[in-house]
Amino acid sequence: MNNQGGFIKTIVLIIVIILILGYFDISVRSIVEKESVRDNFSYVWNHLKSFWYKYLAGPADYFWNDFVVDLLWESFIENLERIKGGQDTTLMEASPWVPGSNPNN
Repeated sequence: MNNQGGFIKTIVLIIVIILILGYFDISVRSIVEKESVRDNFSYVWNHLKSFWYKYLAGPADYFWNDFVVDLLWESFIENLERIKGGQDTTLMEASPWVPGSNPNN
């Protein structure tokens, strides 16, 4: 299965759906402006926000700050600075090598 072009496929699908709705004289504006539709969206949105803050915000914050920022991002920036300065990365320094296999030494 080819997953390339997913964004463009999604845009084309949305355009086709809008064209089909227009063909059957269904107004998206009249649907969206209905009070019951707005109430439904508001109800679902408020529950999604509540679920996010109650159950997901803490773990997501922990994952972002303690894993992505502390472990990955800072190491990424440090290694970019080392590459910029012409040094080996920390991975290259920590990995074992066989004499004669490293062209830099």
